Amino acid sequence: MNLTSISAFQDNYIWVLSDEKKRCLIVDPGEAAPVLSALEDNQWQPEAILLTHHHQDHVGGVAQLRERYPQLPVYGPEETRDKGATELVYDGTRMTLLGLDFQVIATPGHTLGHICWYAAPWLFCGDTLFSGGCGRLFEGTAAQMFASLKKLNALPADTLICCAHEYTLSNIKFALSILPEDRALKDYYRDVSELRAKNEKTLPTILKNERAINLFLRTEDSDLIKKISKETKLQQSEHVFAWLRAAKDMF
Repeated sequence: MNLTSISAFQDNYIWVLSDEKKRCLIVDPGEAAPVLSALEDNQWQPEAILLTHHHQDHVGGVAQLRERYPQLPVYGPEETRDKGATELVYDGTRMTLLGLDFQVIATPGHTLGHICWYAAPWLFCGDTLFSGGCGRLFEGTAAQMFASLKKLNALPADTLICCAHEYTLSNIKFALSILPEDRALKDYYRDVSELRAKNEKTLPTILKNERAINLFLRTEDSDLIKKISKETKLQQSEHVFAWLRAAKDMF
């Protein structure tokens, strides 16, 4: 199985999983043109579209792709019913696509109906978990997002985090503003800066690495709690998370 990321808009990634028979799955096609081009260039035959949530930069290309491939099924959560989904899925839904066993994981926070698609080792997590960060709380609460991230953090350490935006450099800059002496963060910032200077992608990332550098997964970290508590007296992980998310919004 091969994983490909297609760049879209300013910083979106549309993910494609393809097999040796040239069959493929398309995840969150925010626009159709780059996908259609990749399908032609690689001689891929799409088997399905997978959606994580209803935002336009994730669903905007569905209609045009379905015009080209009228029988193409589109799987998505309830909130994508009017965005082109032909088959609705729910937390715990399991299905086999391209011979892979997919599990749907409900991850409310960024939107109320946001889901992730997991088929080991790939996690297509939309705008829930980013490298070094997490999604903004447009519809859900900090408590919901905190619970969603705990679900994802419980997956195997070798899980590949296939998120939908190239936000890594900005996320690590924020993390360093909180913990400027953290060695893991400093090393990752150097590596990411070098990649972005060459216009190379930082994704996918590995969950094991995210546990070391993503402050939103480190809410029980003693150094982080000590730093935040100087200002807020916060100790509980969920409250630390909420403080971090609010601080990132203003960064």
